[in-house]
Amino acid sequence: MMTTIRHWWEWVRTSYWFVPSQMVVLAIVTAGVMIALDETRASRTDGWWALIYVGGPDGARTLLSTVAGSMMTVAGVAFSITIVALTLTSSQFGPRLLRNFMRDPGNQVVLGTFLATFTYCLLVLRAVRGDESQGFVPYLALNVAIALALAGLGVLIYFIHHVSTSIQADRVVASVSGELNAAIDRLYPEPLEHESDEREPPAAARLPDATTEGRSILAARSGYVQAIDLDGLMRLAVNRNVLLSLKYRPGQFVTAGTVLAMGSPPDRVVDELAQEVNARHLLGVQRTLEQDVEFAIHQLVEIAVRALSPGVNDPFTAMTCLDWLGAGLCRILERRFPASALHDEEGALRLLVSRTTVAGVLDAGFNQIRQCARENAAVTIRLLETLAVIASRARVENDRQAVLHHARMVESGSRDGLREERDRADVRQRVEAVLRALRPERHRVIGAET
Repeated sequence: MMTTIRHWWEWVRTSYWFVPSQMVVLAIVTAGVMIALDETRASRTDGWWALIYVGGPDGARTLLSTVAGSMMTVAGVAFSITIVALTLTSSQFGPRLLRNFMRDPGNQVVLGTFLATFTYCLLVLRAVRGDESQGFVPYLALNVAIALALAGLGVLIYFIHHVSTSIQADRVVASVSGELNAAIDRLYPEPLEHESDEREPPAAARLPDATTEGRSILAARSGYVQAIDLDGLMRLAVNRNVLLSLKYRPGQFVTAGTVLAMGSPPDRVVDELAQEVNARHLLGVQRTLEQDVEFAIHQLVEIAVRALSPGVNDPFTAMTCLDWLGAGLCRILERRFPASALHDEEGALRLLVSRTTVAGVLDAGFNQIRQCARENAAVTIRLLETLAVIASRARVENDRQAVLHHARMVESGSRDGLREERDRADVRQRVEAVLRALRPERHRVIGAET
């Protein structure tokens, strides 16, 4: 249940409309409070609240109408700038980067400021009554409207600066890297403390009988797995006294009618259980970072691959992506991965979970870049330099073998892709650096120092 609540809260919190709607609600409440305070003062003009505006009802109506109209005009300009920025982001960095721009708190606050000021002025305008000879003017509320208009001017200047900097390649890559690091800290909070710590093998490999001698639970609909309620599945497995083996992990695409999970013993896997298992797999039309660390990696890879395309031909952006990608992968290698076999309080095995592996993360990060950079010496060399940095932080033998595998593939591709012998010699030199970093003696020294 908590996973479902967090899933929907994350969707609402990061939507483009949530912050502006909250600011509009705040503007409505503020307008009511200001008007009520003005009514208690019986429209007196001898207080500090009348220092900015001391005119009559007609002037108040003109002022409020002008502020409200100008805020909607500026909101339209900001919306146009947003559309242009989204178009540029989609064409240069990829459509999956649009969500980063849409969920940017700065953009949401800018839109919310304009809409909140417009709403506030409309509500205060209703409170202005009478004519110049006799009427009610909410002076305190008018002063707040003027302050909001001045704040809107400052927000507009900030918005132009923010958009011009947020669509720069380095800023976009750094922003995605920040999301990757946040996801790593959230999903893998425990450090890999000792060199002797080994990665847990996949649960299905350790217990093959549990995943084959069971009844299939089919997926009810198609979509990307955005989150899995493991706590709910654990309670379900305990209550039903079954063992559930999950076939998909967050980030993978599920096709309706395929095997979503296996349950054993088969006679306890009834239709009601299948419905509950489907309900605890939260599917959507796109991947999210909620439980999918590879999604941020794929975003960095997409930027790099687009930069290496013949139409863009921007190897510097690709190398920037490799720098930040290497930093994130070093962070992953130093964390302990969650167990794939989950037991209940009595020690009985209840869940076999498909987990992300280090080899899979390295494949997601480097395969496509390596394939697209075969004929680019600069990017190939930077790729090997990144692998050397990662190799120096790998303390588990399986992790080192995965890094070595990628270094060998880069070397093999360079022999066919690079025409210059000197470039190939530079590649071999970087491969040797990776091999030196992978020596066990070096890792023992690093482990002792840390």
